[in-house]
Amino acid sequence: MTISASTACNATTMIENTCALGAGCYWGTEKYVKKDFQKRFPDSIKSAKVGFMSPDPNAMKDPSYRQVCSGQSGHVEVLLVELNDPDKHFQELMKFFYMFHDPTTLNRQGNDAGTQYASYVFTQGEEQARIASSVTSELQDLVDTKKITAYEGDKVSTKIGAANTFYEAHDEHQEYLSKNPNGYCNHRFRFKEWPELN
Repeated sequence: MTISASTACNATTMIENTCALGAGCYWGTEKYVKKDFQKRFPDSIKSAKVGFMSPDPNAMKDPSYRQVCSGQSGHVEVLLVELNDPDKHFQELMKFFYMFHDPTTLNRQGNDAGTQYASYVFTQGEEQARIASSVTSELQDLVDTKKITAYEGDKVSTKIGAANTFYEAHDEHQEYLSKNPNGYCNHRFRFKEWPELN
């Protein structure tokens, strides 16, 4: 299925309402965004589905979970997020994204290693890309100035690129941690409030 998104407009910006976030195993990404982000910002998430997306628009079509897990398909495990009000919540979502995973461990989250576990933001449109880049740059400044010390490394390796075709994972992988509360999850809060840079 190919991403299609409606837009939200205000007087000065146009932000697409759909993006895809890769932060390691997508079960934890889904739990933190659907449950914990919405605790902070009620009704912010219109929908969210786990699946796969590749930075390469010519990557393998319709990969299986096994193919993605092998690291050979070129896809990243992602959560496709649709926001109700992207003008209000996209920047907040970007900041929250960096709170529950480690963006300094290239292609790895905890014991999960491989390009399929990359820290990746797949954006739609120039404004999403600008905001994602701005938040990521600010994060690097916060790491450089030791305002954030909870990561393993000191270089943010998150990649930001244009969204491509999204392949939805099977039903048993959707809301996996809601169905299996003791299921595997290597995500945790590194910090809970975004620090002031100055």
